[in-house]
Amino acid sequence: MNTTHVIVLVAYVALMIAVGAWFGRKKATASGEDFVLAGRSLPAPVIGGTMLATFVGSGSIIGGANFAYTYGLLPGLLFFTGTIVGTILLIVFARQVRGVAGHTVPELFDQRYGKPVRIVATVMILIAFIGITAYQFTGAGYIIGLITPLDEQTGAIIAAVLITFVALSGGLKSVAWTDFLSAAGIVLALWVALFLVVGVDVGGVSELGAVNADAGVLGGLTVIQMLGFILPTLVLLLGDQNMYQRLAAAKSDRAALLGAVIFCLGSVIMVVPVVMLAVSSALLQPDIEADMAVLSLSGIEFTPAVIGGALLAGAFALIITTGSSYLLTCSSNVVHDLVGQLRSRPPNDAQNLWIGRLAVLAVALLGFVMVNFFPSVLALQMYAYTMYGVTITPVLLAGIFWKRATGPGALAALLTGAVATLYWEISGRSAELNSVIVALPAAVLALAVVSLLSHRRVPTDVKVP
Repeated sequence: MNTTHVIVLVAYVALMIAVGAWFGRKKATASGEDFVLAGRSLPAPVIGGTMLATFVGSGSIIGGANFAYTYGLLPGLLFFTGTIVGTILLIVFARQVRGVAGHTVPELFDQRYGKPVRIVATVMILIAFIGITAYQFTGAGYIIGLITPLDEQTGAIIAAVLITFVALSGGLKSVAWTDFLSAAGIVLALWVALFLVVGVDVGGVSELGAVNADAGVLGGLTVIQMLGFILPTLVLLLGDQNMYQRLAAAKSDRAALLGAVIFCLGSVIMVVPVVMLAVSSALLQPDIEADMAVLSLSGIEFTPAVIGGALLAGAFALIITTGSSYLLTCSSNVVHDLVGQLRSRPPNDAQNLWIGRLAVLAVALLGFVMVNFFPSVLALQMYAYTMYGVTITPVLLAGIFWKRATGPGALAALLTGAVATLYWEISGRSAELNSVIVALPAAVLALAVVSLLSHRRVPTDVKVP
């Protein structure tokens, strides 16, 4: 156990608890609107920071690092192209997104397609987001296992408690501000670690190209297989309810647009060191577990204790805030899209606040159970991203940009995407080719065909940009 690492991590946890407690005050979080959309008060830097920290969590520090460690430098960079392209498109669509964004994506579906689509979409979102929450527990458990004498399972339990606390305390206000702090901290730690590891331990950037070079340009993957790793991130990002909620939480249209730009630039700044550190790890530690590619470089044989501690604390920060964000957005779905729709008398604002907090607890428990059914963070990541991206994203984008999309077409896409994904995963075919390659075309085709067959004039009171 490294004492410096423990001190740095404890200091970070104390800061997160303080921020959560501050924004959890009755004055700061007095309503469901404050809890879910931060009172629509967030400035551009916080919007950009919270979008970055939300999307770049365990899936990048562990899942993406696993991929780069396994396949090499160029495939590792290509893996993240879905993130970069997605952030650029969010900049283009920022004003349209903010114009239609509400508390949740299914809320838009209700306005555009009707209540049945809203209910089915809510179920799909919860299935996907519980999976994304689940691997945050695993990732944080890895870090606690590295820093303390505790095993990874015990670490995951502790992480689940902390993630749940941050989400329960102040809602999006606490999550957004802790995200902002976490994003700043991890960017600094990653770049310092990169200069030390690549410059000193590896001997220069030129050495990184040797990793898995014998397997070919794509590290042994075919073009279709590589696309199967790129697309899940892209389709998730384009329809991610977290991104839409954060743009809606901006204090103005200008703040939303600038926040999206900051998110795009921050993604590039963060992805480069993650990939290069993971590939460096393949050179320095060719026999470790791939999930630990970046985290293991915190050891004193690679980085000074303070830098290693900052790297672990920064990664821990991203994972905690990402997990909290997905817990929070699931709670929004339960409050507005299930309880609010199924009860004859809608809950009042105070009741919504408590229903949301109970939903956070329930989703955290389900996530902790789900994580035990997947062999690695990368495997769970690809499943969860695909489940959301092939069901929600086509329906959402069609609802905003295609006037001829219909409720029956939306239902067909939701069900087709979900069934195709589950079949591909359960049958084991995803070991060779990720399910998005099959499920996404199937969902889009179902949406287009059924919408064209069932098309009628869209009601004039529905806003379609």
